Amino acid sequence: MLRYMHCSGFQPFNHRLLPWVQSIAGPRSYKIQPSAVRHVRSWSNIPFITVPLSRAHGKPFAHRSELKHAKRIVVKLGSAVVTRGDECGLALGRLASIVEQVSVLQNQGREMMLVTSGAVAFGKQRLRHEILLSQSVRQALHSGQNQLKEMAIPVLEARACAAAGQSGLMALYEAMFTQYSICAAQILVTNLDFHDEQKRRNLNGTLHELLRMNIVPIVNTNDAVVPPAEPNSDLQGVNVISVKDNDSLAARLAVEMKTDLLIVLSDVEGLFDSPPGSDDAKLIDIFYPGDQQSVTFGTKSRVGLGGMEAKVKAALWALQGGTSVVIANGTHPKVSGHVITDIVEGKKVGTFFSEVKPAGPTVEQQGEMARSGGRMLATLEPEQRAEIIHHLADLLTDQREEILLANKKDLEEAEGRLAAPLLKRLSLSTSKLNSLAIGLRQIAASSQDSVGRVLRRTRIAKNLELEQVTVPIGVLLVIFESRPDCLPQVAALAIASGNGLLLKGGKEAAHSNRILHLLTQEALSIHGVKEAIQLVNTREEVEDLCRLDKIIDLIIPRGSSQLVRDIQKAAKGIPVMGHSEGICHMYVDSEASVDKVTRLVRDSKCEYPAACNALETLLIHRDLLRTPLFDQIIDMLRVEQVKIHAGPKFASYLTFSPSEVKSLRIEYGDLEVCIEVVDSVQEAIDHIHKYGSSHTDVIVTENEKTAEFFLQHVDSACVFWNASTRFSDGYRFGLGAEVGISTSRIHARGPVGLEGLLTTKWLLRGQDHVVSDFSEHGSLKYLHENLPVPQRNFS
Repeated sequence: MLRYMHCSGFQPFNHRLLPWVQSIAGPRSYKIQPSAVRHVRSWSNIPFITVPLSRAHGKPFAHRSELKHAKRIVVKLGSAVVTRGDECGLALGRLASIVEQVSVLQNQGREMMLVTSGAVAFGKQRLRHEILLSQSVRQALHSGQNQLKEMAIPVLEARACAAAGQSGLMALYEAMFTQYSICAAQILVTNLDFHDEQKRRNLNGTLHELLRMNIVPIVNTNDAVVPPAEPNSDLQGVNVISVKDNDSLAARLAVEMKTDLLIVLSDVEGLFDSPPGSDDAKLIDIFYPGDQQSVTFGTKSRVGLGGMEAKVKAALWALQGGTSVVIANGTHPKVSGHVITDIVEGKKVGTFFSEVKPAGPTVEQQGEMARSGGRMLATLEPEQRAEIIHHLADLLTDQREEILLANKKDLEEAEGRLAAPLLKRLSLSTSKLNSLAIGLRQIAASSQDSVGRVLRRTRIAKNLELEQVTVPIGVLLVIFESRPDCLPQVAALAIASGNGLLLKGGKEAAHSNRILHLLTQEALSIHGVKEAIQLVNTREEVEDLCRLDKIIDLIIPRGSSQLVRDIQKAAKGIPVMGHSEGICHMYVDSEASVDKVTRLVRDSKCEYPAACNALETLLIHRDLLRTPLFDQIIDMLRVEQVKIHAGPKFASYLTFSPSEVKSLRIEYGDLEVCIEVVDSVQEAIDHIHKYGSSHTDVIVTENEKTAEFFLQHVDSACVFWNASTRFSDGYRFGLGAEVGISTSRIHARGPVGLEGLLTTKWLLRGQDHVVSDFSEHGSLKYLHENLPVPQRNFS
């Protein structure tokens, strides 16, 4: 049975014209002009992106990241998705969102098909309402109102429910697709339509013709006439699948139409290794054929015919037929508005069915290994952790040729693709490796008194003593770009603090990261904690990693300001430690030393302009304009080939000024600097607070009183007097290394070394103490005496 739904072009459909159209073309068969479709492709608030879509159907996609190439897609909507939770009607908001997403994908040039449940459930609700209304009227006439509460609703036959619900369901789809100028057609099928060769060809031809005309087919089983499914007739091989519910229908349709992707939306997040809601139930990210033996299936959804077991069987059958499958939640209010588009974009949503098993562990498994290994690492003696770090430092120098050879491969592959500052970050050298080794040995020396250090001791009462001790945070996720030297630094800090560690490096440093991680695991192996530090090599997107809130305790991004902002936005329930920008200022006071200023400006701006602690804005006191000191600063910047941008106030003093800055809040990361004029130290402080990023800010002056005023009033992580901004670094601070520089105001601020990777826990030691003993009439009293903290002695 085929029914077209109208397409309106750009104007809403005038329903008063429908009888006239039907009188000419016949009921439910008026012609649709494909030219009226897809003139405008931006009705949705989801941005339209044109994607090149060309793929020969054969094998299903091996990885989620490939789903963006899907051309032909079937979306199956379960009854729980279509109906409301109270079973008193359709979920209008949810359906509207789904229709919007399907329309967006359709207008990207994809071929979308819907397999929708809900007719039986919707019809059941309508018939129940009619029966209740009819019974209430009859009983009110014959027995009075006191008998109404005894009314019973008879068992409703499913085929009657389907007949009553189908028209309302399709009318709703019709109204919704009209809003996006999308044409849709209803097709009702039964099992016979697939098993009868002539009907199957007819159905296939109809669907292909609809897709060719840019029409979205909406397919459902014709439950008004379909016979009950035969027992044990579900899956009988590649060529036969019994269409006994919409899960099997969607699978059969997907294979029949050589679909690239089947999205099955239900009321659970995906497939779990045990029934959802049970203890230790974990969402399965990727499901492989043969894994069903290890899964325990729960009950089916609150409405509809199928359960998760039926969905899995149908999904595996479709996968065997060459169609990729994702089962996901279409009812969750926080994700249903973009679940379909997220799946097509390759994001980690629901359960992805794949025939290709990865060579190594999944990122979830790596996270569990890091947690387990980190706990073992924390139980080692401080000397043992220090020994691991010393061994890693030795490996960095002993294996330098192998490291530099791997780094050379990265540099050759990045040539022409990365900007010069990023290439500099990517490059390793013998001197860099030697500096790394020195820094690691500093960390080893400072790690002796880190984990398990007693911070506070209190005698609560007699024989009841409380201690606060340092402990690791747990599992850290460090995401870094371009800089392979970051890996051993962060690894050493994680080892010293007893934390498990997941590392996600940029693909531009893949060869360097691989060898450095192997050396790190070699060092960890001397005390049997090799798995404490894991390098994520899978195709995991950063956004997906940021959602692993049950695995990761802290995210530390190291890279561009855009990377940090993206991670801060993507992190779901996981704290992020870092800074999004390094807009560092230097204020040159009217009493600055001529000899010091040019040295400090040159070092801060030119020594390493790509660093986050490089100078970006130079504030000059107004009295210094047109003085020899000012001329020396400008001449030095020109010699160093630094491009100067004039702030608004500075530009007003000049007849011929450099290009006026577009914004006073820019991190250039290159040989560029903004110069602005201020009238006082207070104005300089106000400028820093308004346009800075709370990273590192400097005053250059010989007036101690002015300097102290600046140091006390500038609210940044690092504030310096007569020193280069480049000193804002863990190694230069004597921390050995840093995991990053934090501009947040809790836990850790500035260069974050070993101390920033620790938290605390409380240990209470008693002897049969209970709180009731300390009540008003109890036998004990609180003492709350401060006790001396033991000092650990390390030679």
